[in-house]
Amino acid sequence: MNRQNNNQNSEQNDNFFNENPLLAFGIFILIMVILFKMFMGDANLEGVMGDPRIKRVEQVKYSDIKELIKKREVKSVKITSTMIEATDLTGTKKYIAKNVPAYDMEFIPLLEDNNITYEGQVGEGPVARYVNMLLPIFIILAIWLFLAKKMSKGMGGILGAGRADKLISSERPDVKFDDVQGVQEAKDEVLEIVDFLKFPERYIELGAKIPKGLLLVGPPGTGKTLLAKAVAGEAEVPFFSVSGSSFMEMFVGVGASRVRDLFEQAKKVAPSIVFIDEIDAIGKSRASNAQMGGHSEQEQTLNQLLAEMDGFGTDTPVIVLAATNRPETLDAALLRAGRFDRQVLVDKPDFAGRLAILKVHSKDVKLADDVDMETVAKQTAGMAGADLANIINEAALLSGRRNKKKIEQAELLEAIERAFVGLERKNRKISDIEKNIVAYHESGHALMAELTKGATRVTKVSIIPRGLGALGYTLHLPDDEDRFLKRKYELMAEIDVLLGGRAAEEVFLGEISTGAGNDLDRATAILKDMISVYGMSDVAGLMVLSRSQSSFLGGGMVSNDYSEEMAQKIDQSIKNTLNERYEYVKKTLREYAGAIENMAEVLLDVEVIEGDTVQEIIIAFEKENGMESRMAHLKESEDS
Repeated sequence: MNRQNNNQNSEQNDNFFNENPLLAFGIFILIMVILFKMFMGDANLEGVMGDPRIKRVEQVKYSDIKELIKKREVKSVKITSTMIEATDLTGTKKYIAKNVPAYDMEFIPLLEDNNITYEGQVGEGPVARYVNMLLPIFIILAIWLFLAKKMSKGMGGILGAGRADKLISSERPDVKFDDVQGVQEAKDEVLEIVDFLKFPERYIELGAKIPKGLLLVGPPGTGKTLLAKAVAGEAEVPFFSVSGSSFMEMFVGVGASRVRDLFEQAKKVAPSIVFIDEIDAIGKSRASNAQMGGHSEQEQTLNQLLAEMDGFGTDTPVIVLAATNRPETLDAALLRAGRFDRQVLVDKPDFAGRLAILKVHSKDVKLADDVDMETVAKQTAGMAGADLANIINEAALLSGRRNKKKIEQAELLEAIERAFVGLERKNRKISDIEKNIVAYHESGHALMAELTKGATRVTKVSIIPRGLGALGYTLHLPDDEDRFLKRKYELMAEIDVLLGGRAAEEVFLGEISTGAGNDLDRATAILKDMISVYGMSDVAGLMVLSRSQSSFLGGGMVSNDYSEEMAQKIDQSIKNTLNERYEYVKKTLREYAGAIENMAEVLLDVEVIEGDTVQEIIIAFEKENGMESRMAHLKESEDS
């Protein structure tokens, strides 16, 4: 292991000096100068020790030599810039004194008074003078080269700032289409790209023009980057991957230079794929920013990218793939024919896609026999591929924490709850009063979910705090595979369920709390969308009053296009509808007061109950009071 580390360090040092010849030369000269200065003073000493007549060399103080001279025990003296050598009367012994004073006006007269011969010079020789003159220059040069190298690496500075090789991930991916699941339509769209990269001459001979740019559009985590790697893996061509933000620097022109360097590298090894992730970082619409000038770094980078894509001929087998979750912000010049003239939607997977993704991510983990991936796929509607991969990993971590040998269904369902609601916080201490409020609040949600036509059935009710602020929760997970549309009565049912918690507090506790804040916010938002977006109200009729500017990032910015008078009508309609539904929910809760009391009592006792338990409590109350089962009627109407 040590030998391997040494080899790696040696290779890194070799690469460093090969890439920086000037810096290497400066360091070499600096080391040589320092060594010369260190050992120059010892050159005379080595010469003395090499004299065959000298039998002994003794290093003494400068004052000791002066005493020997006064005692007439010295025959001759040699003076240099760094030391004094004194030979005794027999000529077989030398006394050496280093670090002598620079100026001693009494030393030469002392020698002359005692008739001692001397030679040498006081001061620096020509070599030493040159060394002292050049040493600061070499030191400054080495420091300047070192700082210049750091600037070019960290800031994209003056030296080599336009090169993109340090920012590009160049590889030949081993990802195949079998590793990408849940986006079958997107895979079908890119198949011809793979065929063109494998057999470009087939299309060139026919005069066909393959799309130069392919834009992958979709929400975060849906597998856009993975699909791009799969294209390169299937085609078995080099894959140049770079982030859009890597082109942006503080120096104008650096991004454009990096774009040129990127495409030059791709052309050298064509056929190849250039993948630009988060292209909206450099491709934002120039018309949307009034402050952007002609010399803006972003605009120059975008212009260079457009020019490079225009420079591709039909015989240049280089395909540009890009990914973004904000296509509405891209410049129109990027999306015109001949550049990114094809957009491929990589959307969140449906039930079949989620099931395939779960199987891909679970093939390397140990699953128990009770695991039902179809149930997991049904209960993860709306999740992207990255979310599903995280659920498998979270379930594995939970199993390891519980010292299990395999992942069981319980861990998978717990991982789903964590994804939807947050981490369970059993250590959070809440008072008995608050616990009682939460029990009735969640019981109200659960009852309305089971009795209201169009509502999603209850999966679990808990009064254990989760996440950042939830003191309890009622989990609704769909029983069917996928739902892409909601009817008006289903939206109204969702509002009734949201109002059930607040209504239960008022009916059974006589007081209301702040726990319904999020419920009221969501109910208001649903009603506003029904009026201003879906045309489900007489207030605006079929007029669309609000427009969302982003399809993939939670709605993005919303523009409202209506008068102040219309705004007042919308507000009044929302208020009246909420009041109307609130009164209906309170009436329903009073009719099922016994069921609410029983459910709250069970929650206070065990803290968590499953959806089956909720249904059993309601059915038992209906039978006890001779009531017609609204749940059974609901089931029959849904089946019909």
